[in-house]
Amino acid sequence: MPQETPEFDFSTDKNADQSADHLAGSAPGGAAIRVPGRVIIGVDEAGRGPLAGPVVAAAVVLGNGVPAGLNDSKKLSAKRRAALDEGIRATCHWAVAVVGPEEIDEINIFQATMVAMTRCVRDLAAQLPGDPEIVLIDGNQTPERRCAEWRWNARAIVGGDGIEPAISAASIVAKEWRDRLMIEAAAAHPHYGWERNKGYGSAEHMAALKEHGPAPLHRRSFRPVAEAER
Repeated sequence: MPQETPEFDFSTDKNADQSADHLAGSAPGGAAIRVPGRVIIGVDEAGRGPLAGPVVAAAVVLGNGVPAGLNDSKKLSAKRRAALDEGIRATCHWAVAVVGPEEIDEINIFQATMVAMTRCVRDLAAQLPGDPEIVLIDGNQTPERRCAEWRWNARAIVGGDGIEPAISAASIVAKEWRDRLMIEAAAAHPHYGWERNKGYGSAEHMAALKEHGPAPLHRRSFRPVAEAER
């Protein structure tokens, strides 16, 4: 049977430099922006595939002193990724947007990802002295013509998180942000091992889903979760 625990809202200590105030929202921050030349925003997401938790998108404009060693977040050790995340948020301008499970179920995970990207770019662009020259997005699709609010020149780059530094930085920030949210959520819903699997369908997670049913943070539109509710 599904759990009847209250919806966990991912609220935190309200320190926007560490975590989001709400499950669905955005949190801009970073160093004072200095962009005398071309302004390029890099965008990436984390959490399209998990059975539980939000999808998170990050947008980054690289600043002076950006840490060396940027790469696809999936290719970095947890220790190195955490150090880079801290360095990026200290030296770059950035914004994060979080779209929670209820909205994912309402509009589907693809559209939720496009919405998260749009929101984080909107919040970052609001801090810039003018529109960015271009927004570089990891993957093969952009929110252009998919989100009414999208109004920036954009280009999708397959494998961009490994070759475009601004996208690499965004991938690291998004991954670390989402991981922190899932670790916090695991404390409220300890059965599923989210602190280890981050909501992905690991054997541990699938077994717990079968035994305990879905938690409020599970995505009901994903087949394994829907089947566990029957």
